[in-house]
Amino acid sequence: MAELTNLLIAELKRTWIQTLRYPSEVVGGVVILTAVFYGIFLSTQYVAGPASTFGDRLDAVVVGYVIWTLVLYIVNDIANNLQLEAQTGTLEQVFLSPFGASKVFLVRAIASLSLRILLIGIVLAIIIAITGSQLAFPPILLLPLATLLLSAYGLAFFIGAFALVLKKVQQVLGLFQFVLLFLLAAPTEDLSGSARIAANLLPILPSTGLLRDLMAKGEGLNWQEWLVALANGLIYFALGILVFRWAESRAKRQGSLGGY
Repeated sequence: MAELTNLLIAELKRTWIQTLRYPSEVVGGVVILTAVFYGIFLSTQYVAGPASTFGDRLDAVVVGYVIWTLVLYIVNDIANNLQLEAQTGTLEQVFLSPFGASKVFLVRAIASLSLRILLIGIVLAIIIAITGSQLAFPPILLLPLATLLLSAYGLAFFIGAFALVLKKVQQVLGLFQFVLLFLLAAPTEDLSGSARIAANLLPILPSTGLLRDLMAKGEGLNWQEWLVALANGLIYFALGILVFRWAESRAKRQGSLGGY
């Protein structure tokens, strides 16, 4: 445990040192994310008329957009780190670490999460100021947020497995972000019957519905749905780790860890 704590501290220092060295990346990320949402907001007003807004769904749209950006950061993180390590020729050193590659990349992703949450918090504050959205932030939202992170990190290891075997996955990541946007924009929490069951089987969606209920609709936490979201997160996280370790074994058998 002490060694993992030291590893986390080291990765936190690494993340923030890189951030301080390249502040333009941080500022650019905030500007781009805010501009994309504001462009969507203005486009909707233009199409529907100058007096139109998102109506009662504004808060739900804001929550969905923020979740989308957070999940994209997480999902892309491990794959981008793998590609960077492969390009710089240090990938084999990571896999020779006594911690194991999966632990190193997971701790690195958790360390970068602190920065991502700060950036998304700034973007969210700007969006609220621009649109007048009124979101609720009850402390209990940390529970569905935790299940969302579990599922998102599971997807990150899935994509990381592809990056480990195929080396270049930019096109896959590009396609995935649009699929993810479509899924997160759909109000799956309002579905019923077989459609609701299907939505609960997909990653992230159960947690997204709970966060929209808490933040946008002001409802309480549905504990039964939270248990579903927890099971969803744990299953996808476990599957992601298993697939990543399979990809690691295959790459070692092929001798392709050091190649790009």
